[in-house]
Amino acid sequence: MRILAFLAVVFLALSTFAQAQVPVRIAFIDPLSGPMAAVTQNGLNHFRFMAERLSGDRVKFEVTGYDNKLNPQETIVQAQKALDAGIRIIAQGNGSAAAGALTDFIAKHNERNPEQAALYLNYAAADPALTNDKCSPAHFRYDADTDMKMLALAKFIGARKDIRKVYLINQDYSFGQAVRATALKFIRAERPDIEFVGDELHPLAKINDFTPYVTKIKASGADSVITGNWGNDLALLLKAAADAGLQAGWYTYYASGVGSPTIVRQTGLAHRVFAVVEGHANLPQQDRIEDDYRARFGGNFVVPRIRLLMDMLNDAVVKSGSAEPRKLQPLLAQSTAKTMYGATAGMRGSDHQLLQDLYVASLGPLDGTMKYDEEKTGWGWKTAGVVKAAETALPSSCKMGAL
Repeated sequence: MRILAFLAVVFLALSTFAQAQVPVRIAFIDPLSGPMAAVTQNGLNHFRFMAERLSGDRVKFEVTGYDNKLNPQETIVQAQKALDAGIRIIAQGNGSAAAGALTDFIAKHNERNPEQAALYLNYAAADPALTNDKCSPAHFRYDADTDMKMLALAKFIGARKDIRKVYLINQDYSFGQAVRATALKFIRAERPDIEFVGDELHPLAKINDFTPYVTKIKASGADSVITGNWGNDLALLLKAAADAGLQAGWYTYYASGVGSPTIVRQTGLAHRVFAVVEGHANLPQQDRIEDDYRARFGGNFVVPRIRLLMDMLNDAVVKSGSAEPRKLQPLLAQSTAKTMYGATAGMRGSDHQLLQDLYVASLGPLDGTMKYDEEKTGWGWKTAGVVKAAETALPSSCKMGAL
């Protein structure tokens, strides 16, 4: 009987150990002050929402925010603080210059400290170099890159024969420069007849009044504008366009970001401002995540890729029973998950680029097909086009080593 009792205690102890809750600490490093803070605070809210949603008996998520002030050097300072605090999973997305610095920093850290390796989960930095020449085994991108998004926009624009004159305006850093280059490449391939009547780069987060730029756009005779601008730079650009009565179509990467739908509504350009997105509230959804997020934070769940990131991370932690980056890395490299809309998204192991369906959506007044408005404007997103995940799988030059 004593032997049986002893074995029962051992079995109970082993069962408890096997089911022990795994703590997963994430450092969210993005601008939490300054003109872009509203956008990235919303991103932090998304991570915290998913952390609350996924934490349970097996996994406990904790997300800590670090302010990089939209500065690559400050990004490294904050990353070191996170590592010093024992956090070895870092999430970042805004912007690509900070992402490039962070990729290099984590690669060097992992080389020097192989037993304390860190992972970088990129939810928004879209510079193609991050999964090409600058790829890293520690870096995983959950957003489509600039080329993939422009490919989707170019296919959509190519079918709209009313588009004849296009003006490019972008932020003058790695991401904005990549948007410019890919727009010229892909749109010329789809529609060689389209004339580019302007090509402008401006300082990132430094312009308070875009009226001079809008004046140039109007003078050019452009019927359409393509921009990768995000955050305050997009909101102020659209506001200046509305004030000037510019009646062009807008083809954007980030018109779905915080604050932008309100400005789009003010332009009055119903279904003439488009965004390339991985999803939106008015697509058929698989659960109540939109309702739950709005009840929790009062805003819209506008970054569904953060759900994918957290779902894939949670699956890897559960499968490995660990938050150790070296155990998570091979699982993340081959992870798949269902999107909010029922399709399958998968991480490409060769370069750590997530492949998922992309949508082109336009903003306009709610109708019978649309349930959710954006930012209490009475306007919501509606699908105008879709590019399947397989179509976005552009080749990569990545030569990746081991973590």
